[in-house]
Amino acid sequence: MKTIIEPFKIKVIESIRMTNPEERRQILSRAGYNLFLIPAEDVLIDLLTDSGTAAMSAKQWAAIMDGDESYAGSLSWYRFEEAVREIFGFSHIIPTHQGRAAERILFSLTCRPGDVVPSNTHFDTTRANIEYRGATALDMVIPEGKEPALLHPFKGNMDVEALENVIRKFGKEKVPLVMLTITNNSGGGQPVSMGNIREVSETAHRHEIPFYIDACRFAENAYFIKLREPGYESKTVPEIVREMFSYADGCTMSAKKDGLANIGGFLCTNDIKLAEKEKELLILTEGYPTYGGLAGRDLDAIAVGLREVMHEDYLNYRIASTSYLGNHIAERGVPIVQPPGGHAIYIDAKAMLPHVPVSQYPGQALCCELYRAGGIRSVEIGSVMFGRWDAEAGREIPAAMELVRLAIPRRVYTQSHIDYVVEIILDVFAHRDSIPGYRIVQQPPFLRHFTARFEALPAGGK
Repeated sequence: MKTIIEPFKIKVIESIRMTNPEERRQILSRAGYNLFLIPAEDVLIDLLTDSGTAAMSAKQWAAIMDGDESYAGSLSWYRFEEAVREIFGFSHIIPTHQGRAAERILFSLTCRPGDVVPSNTHFDTTRANIEYRGATALDMVIPEGKEPALLHPFKGNMDVEALENVIRKFGKEKVPLVMLTITNNSGGGQPVSMGNIREVSETAHRHEIPFYIDACRFAENAYFIKLREPGYESKTVPEIVREMFSYADGCTMSAKKDGLANIGGFLCTNDIKLAEKEKELLILTEGYPTYGGLAGRDLDAIAVGLREVMHEDYLNYRIASTSYLGNHIAERGVPIVQPPGGHAIYIDAKAMLPHVPVSQYPGQALCCELYRAGGIRSVEIGSVMFGRWDAEAGREIPAAMELVRLAIPRRVYTQSHIDYVVEIILDVFAHRDSIPGYRIVQQPPFLRHFTARFEALPAGGK
């Protein structure tokens, strides 16, 4: 069969308010050309993020009705704990209201000023939580991962030789942990191979350094291993998942991604002493250790979602539908990160808009034009998000790549929605030479992409 259908039926719908380009031009202006500041009702197709935007299943909604809201030791907690331990295999499981809360607790206890935390590529909240502690977040994806057009089955892999060099340079005392993000979100949603997970784990453990996995999209990564890595084609997704996490000492997880839930996350470890300290911090800011800032119904929704996400009919549809979008625009010349990732398509804005210099944020420029043309909300993954100010040089150091991410919510949009997205992208591509650059007129010191405001520059402007 060439046609892959959605492996679900629709029971509930949500209306989309239709807008026109002139309305959207005014909306953009009021929002300071920052798509995070646009009200959701003014968005036609929302591809800003796949985090917390999934449509939950009938079984998840049924589990919500069975939620136990007891403050301590609820039945929902025990069902959640059972699912997480069964799937990931860790000894100590700590629920949090979302992934960044798990990161904050972990790095608050492990990072000190002057430390370095290596990863393939840290995402925005991970990096911010590390740097808030005075440590440095180091990215060391393999060289192939920095070339958007290059085809490679596992462009999310960490450069193990670079990791060795960092540990030798700083000493194991300055490396509190090594982290691997699966799939590698900031690098185009690219997967990490089992071989690389094993190598990174062996390297960290040889130097007596804990190894953690950012598990947000664990099921998508496992399915890519099944499809692309020799020796895993006959293994089930749960088997692959258990092997992946058997090499780690712990993980952080935003259940808003491959948990198929609208809120929630968790922190896991095999270190009982660390777990006790983590629970103490949890109580201060999140809640009691058997709910961690979540309602019982949310714990139940996650427990069901973590199992549903590993169904191979779902994963086959998920990977194929994402590839459909990427392949259709790439065939017409739109430069994307190749091969298509699992949760999103990443347009190479630097290649698509060569007339917009990096200092004028080509990714942000493309995001704004996609919204104006078709009401599509995307997100810049480039120098707005990851640019760094060099005080000595008196200038901003740009990000390694200037990307626009089109993150596809799970089980939300149909084939015709994606066809519409393809049509708008191709229309924008046809008039790309007229798209202006932008400059920042207001920004906060951390995570500026969430609230910064911009203004459009005149053509060729400064």
